[in-house]
Amino acid sequence: MMETGNALEGVKVVEFGGYAAGPHIGKVLGNFGAVVVHVESHDRPDGFRLEYPPYKEGRPGVDRGGCFAFFNDSKYGVTLNLKTPAGLALAHRLIDWADLVVENMRPGVMARLGLGYRDVCETHPDLVFLSTCNMGQSGPRAHTPGFGSQLSSLAGFCGTIGETDGPPMLLYGPYIDFIASGLGTAAVLAALDRSRRTGKGAELDLSQYETGLHFMAGALFDQDRTGAVATRRGNADTVAAPHGAYPCRDDRWLALSCRSDEEFQTLLRCLDLPELATDPRFVTGAARHVHLTELDGVITQACAMRDAGEAAEALQAAGITAHPVNTVADLFDDPQLEDYRNWRRRYHPVIGDQAYWFPGPALSATPGEVTRAAPLLGADNETVFKQLLGMKDREFDDQKARGTFE
Repeated sequence: MMETGNALEGVKVVEFGGYAAGPHIGKVLGNFGAVVVHVESHDRPDGFRLEYPPYKEGRPGVDRGGCFAFFNDSKYGVTLNLKTPAGLALAHRLIDWADLVVENMRPGVMARLGLGYRDVCETHPDLVFLSTCNMGQSGPRAHTPGFGSQLSSLAGFCGTIGETDGPPMLLYGPYIDFIASGLGTAAVLAALDRSRRTGKGAELDLSQYETGLHFMAGALFDQDRTGAVATRRGNADTVAAPHGAYPCRDDRWLALSCRSDEEFQTLLRCLDLPELATDPRFVTGAARHVHLTELDGVITQACAMRDAGEAAEALQAAGITAHPVNTVADLFDDPQLEDYRNWRRRYHPVIGDQAYWFPGPALSATPGEVTRAAPLLGADNETVFKQLLGMKDREFDDQKARGTFE
């Protein structure tokens, strides 16, 4: 199909906040053509700049943070001192310019600054305003601080992860933030469409805690209907057996799963274990679950004589679900990701050449792009306030001299 431009061309977004859940929404919108302005200050830069490694050459600095860069490409970066009337006035001008505001500050902060939805909707009735934080804007725990790993624990994930007799295991990274940001992106697109059709804006209150619960649907259903509480089972599955990751001779691991007796018989043929085809310990799924320890031992011995990649290809060809366990380095060499151009390299003025992740979906007519590396702190003040907001040189210089952009 012939390209027709960017899917979100003409959409204007302003972000207040930092870390993952809010800025990740802006990154996705920016990748598909929205003009996104990320607001920080020199006094309070985005937390990902200084609080989360890795950093260029291992040394923290506001423009050296790889984590910040990864979630803020394709945006303009500005700084405003919101502790001053002049800074707040410019923040209002940015909001008046925008179609969408995304903020993930603590509940009530935007309202105390005079920048909340109720403060701006009367003069900007078609504005879409998304607030996303741990618990949402109201409720008995709305003001509880925390980060993604603690929130995932609260939402029930961690209590179901780990060995049966071991402690709960924390999920890697701010997992629940990205559930929230995915749903938040869908929500703001729907609200923007409604705004364009009807002229009516929307205030969206997105609780990251709540968004995580739909990933617990099976466990929640069981508890509600039968009273059964999901427990830690290691890699064991209620249906599949075997179901796990097994070390191979090339120092890689192979993840595989069999969900039926027929699949298990196929697995035995692929692993050259015909003698187990009639073994009463393994002949049915129920029996395999009873003898999981012995079964895992047999599969481990068989995988130890194979390379993970070759074993995965053979098992997949036979209809068995199996994949090598990728390291982070493997992801940069994966031909599937390469075919979809998931990695787009851009030059960052401080970090240097950096791979940026491009999100799905792949749109045929409006494919989108990582348009620029993440911004240095305050790097786009002139571009945004002069070119986008129409500020004259004299006014800009005056505001700069007064410390409005600090």
